[in-house]
Amino acid sequence: MSAQPQSFLGAAANDTDALETKEWLDALSAVIGEEGGERAHFLLETLIDHARQAGIDVPFSAHTAYVNTIPTDQEERFPGDIDIEERLRAYMRWNAMAMVVRANRLNPDDGGDLGGHISSFASLATMLGCGFNHFWHADDGAHGGDLLYIQGHSAPGIYARAFLEGRISEEQLLSFRQEVDGKGLSSYPHPKLMPEFWQFPTVSMGLGPLMAIYQARFLKYLHARGIADTSKRKVWVFLGDGEMDEPESLGAIGLAAREKLDNLIFVVNCNLQRLDGPVRGNGKIIQELEGEFRGAGWNVIKLIWGGYWDPLLARDKEGLLRKVMMDTVDGDYQAMKANDGAFVRKNFFGKHPKLLEMVAKMSDDDIWRLNRGGHDPQKVYAAYHKAVNTVGQPSVLLVKTVKGYGMGKSGEGKNTAHQTKKLTDDDIKSMRDRFGIPIADADLPKIPFFRPAEHTPEARYLHERRQQLGGYLPKRRPRSDEQLAVPGLETFQAILEPTAEGREISTTQAYVRFLTQLLRDKDLGPRTVPILVDEARTFGMEGLFRQIGIYNPAGQLYTPVDKDQVMYYREDKAGQILQEGINEAGGMASWIAAATSYSTNNRVMIPFFVYYSMFGFQRIGDLAWAAGDMQARGFLLGGTSGRTTLNGEGLQHEDGHSHILAGTIPNCVSYDPTFAHEVAVIMQHGLKRMVQDQENVYFYITLLNENYPMPGLKAGTEEQIIKGMYLLEEAAPGPLSVNLLGSGTILRESQAAKGLLEQDWGVSANVWSCPSFNELARDGQNAERWNLLHPTELACVPFVTQQLSRTSGPVIASTDYMKNYAEQIRAFIPAGRSYKVLGTDGFGRSDFRSKLREHFEVNRHYIVVAALKSLADEGKLPAAKVAEAIAKYGINVNKINPLYA
Repeated sequence: MSAQPQSFLGAAANDTDALETKEWLDALSAVIGEEGGERAHFLLETLIDHARQAGIDVPFSAHTAYVNTIPTDQEERFPGDIDIEERLRAYMRWNAMAMVVRANRLNPDDGGDLGGHISSFASLATMLGCGFNHFWHADDGAHGGDLLYIQGHSAPGIYARAFLEGRISEEQLLSFRQEVDGKGLSSYPHPKLMPEFWQFPTVSMGLGPLMAIYQARFLKYLHARGIADTSKRKVWVFLGDGEMDEPESLGAIGLAAREKLDNLIFVVNCNLQRLDGPVRGNGKIIQELEGEFRGAGWNVIKLIWGGYWDPLLARDKEGLLRKVMMDTVDGDYQAMKANDGAFVRKNFFGKHPKLLEMVAKMSDDDIWRLNRGGHDPQKVYAAYHKAVNTVGQPSVLLVKTVKGYGMGKSGEGKNTAHQTKKLTDDDIKSMRDRFGIPIADADLPKIPFFRPAEHTPEARYLHERRQQLGGYLPKRRPRSDEQLAVPGLETFQAILEPTAEGREISTTQAYVRFLTQLLRDKDLGPRTVPILVDEARTFGMEGLFRQIGIYNPAGQLYTPVDKDQVMYYREDKAGQILQEGINEAGGMASWIAAATSYSTNNRVMIPFFVYYSMFGFQRIGDLAWAAGDMQARGFLLGGTSGRTTLNGEGLQHEDGHSHILAGTIPNCVSYDPTFAHEVAVIMQHGLKRMVQDQENVYFYITLLNENYPMPGLKAGTEEQIIKGMYLLEEAAPGPLSVNLLGSGTILRESQAAKGLLEQDWGVSANVWSCPSFNELARDGQNAERWNLLHPTELACVPFVTQQLSRTSGPVIASTDYMKNYAEQIRAFIPAGRSYKVLGTDGFGRSDFRSKLREHFEVNRHYIVVAALKSLADEGKLPAAKVAEAIAKYGINVNKINPLYA
């Protein structure tokens, strides 16, 4: 744990001149009273700076005392009806509990518990209620709407509120976590499963805060570029204190401060407990997080103590109570709330006789009533008000609560609280009594839901508050109101044509040309969002620096060293490029913000995030999965792809599996094109699906850094390219023939193998370009399912089967990826045809491309040998011919398998 500041009492004990100290303090108090806090702060900072320049060591401390940041006399007063809001919170607490307990109590024969969480919302109810009733705007046309990242485990409480609002039915509550029939409520916030309700998936710990920071930045980006007025909007992020241990939770807080994201508010629910035990049993998580955020430049608001503590703190003239508050560790604070008032009197106030005297006239019940800040609506409102009115800084609220608040002996403040999903009858009755739920004893065994009648003051108040804030939340827009036209394929004609004789380009260059052409489109150009992670020059995109600029809210305050060059590094307040530095997770979070803008902003944006393919799905796979849940639309570009193309970089840079990982995400459409025309066809098709048709898919396309001539588009193959397979080179007539399938860079080895087969062995070969084995596999699986469920109807034939049925002979597939990539289509090879797969299983390494392809056994010689072996296996060629080819091409049959080398 970080070192704590010396307490006031400890400092006083070392004071050698108390009178002088008092004079300084009186002077400071006079400044605060006459000129305000800002002037006092300026003087203190000036004094500290002067002391350091004089050689005095003044250590930095990012910590303040363990009390509320906002003094009681400076709190903004609560404007609502506290009594009505308390009753509404009670109903929500009850309904949230009821839906979880009923789901796990009333279905004992369904093969296991459905699970669910009660304790997280129990600790959050006051904070969520304050936000919904007083701060969080919906999109009403004039206000674009606040964005809410709800703490995932509190989802039952959000459903409970929506039930009171009439937005969710009792039938849906009864179907909590029972989604297969389409009636139920998702376990956590999932836009895919509830596309008109949840905006953001947050229960994959740490991703919510990371995505939210870049979401807030993207709102500023849209405003700076004049695409949308986002000036009134805030991004609110609810987090657990245990969640803050995830590296992603704190990984981008520096960006938020650097870019002055005052539209961003983190609310950390510090109930001091994670899933299995205390977050910081031996320390103080609030103090630790204060140091992290304050040191990063955030506005930190600590809300630790509720209003019942105010009289005691006002009487604490010696600072004794504050010292005990500071010295008590979180493990002990948790114990206080897991016991009773007598325990607190003995173990907290009993640390000093004067503290016992301070509470001598208080009963044990009075002591037990001393509340934590997160359960005091007045304190919560004041903290929120200060946060939303902070300018120039992001804000974090560190709010102390009790996990399982109101759950009684079954979970309140206990290590087991997070896992508690079943309550005893006594616990349920106790909760009913504690929160005054109007349900009779006779009805308690049924654990009924409760909703006040529409004419009651509670119901009217609930609806009036949301009407004044523009409507109900959470709410998600599944489609944008915008209708944007996508340019036809002919717009990209220069990329579709063959390269001139002697001219060679890479598919990366083809992508850059496509992007450059798209930027010229009057409608889609401004909506294009190039995203880079410090690799623009790697991918030949530095020309965009000057053309469209790099977004920076401060503009460019320096003269770049390359200003005299045509493609100098230009930052601009209205720049279009998002340059994230060496930060793939940040780049992906920016991409998600842009890729879901059609929903969050009603503005269709088209993000293109290009990166080393090895540093994509492998490094940010959890974010890619979340993007699927969020129904993202955009392009991910895996540059320098394949195991053998990035030849000098070695093991950690060479990708042989990103397409396998991409295939695990149901709405990710992935391609491994070889030629420029394939890139253009695929990307224009992607634009049509995502922008024009507003289909909820996103595209992953791998790109190569290898230059070679481009053959150009063969008319009529466009649809086949999209489906994943087309005939690139037809076999010459002959008695023996094979089919060579390939993608990416290794397709060119298949082309070379065709020449060797015909020249050296008299075997003709069809060469098939297969831009997507993943799409071919999905098509085949869909056909199999149709045939399984429609046995009496005309059978559906997989596209692979259709294509290969036009030819004869064995099939050999070769890619720069693991064998599993092409193995996916084995079941769809026409019956009676052999199928061999070559791939790059094993760790990468550095060498020349030709040596790497030899090492991984995917070069033209291995393809020839595989083809001859297939013919021999079918009895069409003597096996001796295979051995002859192995000798002819100098293949070492005794070398170690590259999978284990």
